[in-house]
Amino acid sequence: MTKKEPNRQRAMAIILAYPFGILLIAIAINMLVFGVKPLAIAPPSLEYSYSLIIAAALLIINHSWLMTSTELTRARYKMYATPEEWAASGTSRDDISKEGLAELERRHNAHRNTTENTVYFILAAFAFAFVSPSVLAAQVWIIGFAVARLGYTYSYLSGNDGARGLFMSAGLLALYGIASYLTMSTLA
Repeated sequence: MTKKEPNRQRAMAIILAYPFGILLIAIAINMLVFGVKPLAIAPPSLEYSYSLIIAAALLIINHSWLMTSTELTRARYKMYATPEEWAASGTSRDDISKEGLAELERRHNAHRNTTENTVYFILAAFAFAFVSPSVLAAQVWIIGFAVARLGYTYSYLSGNDGARGLFMSAGLLALYGIASYLTMSTLA
């Protein structure tokens, strides 16, 4: 066994335990801070609607930021989005620097990750709206997710891996917070 092997095994164990740890934290917050009430289907409260509106605005800002950053990167490195644009420019992908390709890939990865997470958020937030969560739970989990996505985007685009991991964890905590609240209220 090499000297790096125990470190790699420890890292793999942390990766495997990570989502369960975040889930346990979300459950604890729901139980100890928000107090989970039995499932009661009702129209969303005005406060919940405000939380959704704020989150939607923040997520649209995040999407616009990613979209604009991607297009600015294409323009900076003279890259194009379609085969027709490449043909019209008289250049090919082979003419692009490795740095340019890496920066475009960074933006594509950030955009893809945000889209993947937002799909699950929308599904969970929609169900969450109708189970009458506490106002504080709605504000923390719903707005918290959107703020975490903005932080994730900033960290990813600026290359700050430590902050990116922190914001990724905060966004996951919000998703798990909503999902565990839904599950716990169903079982209460």
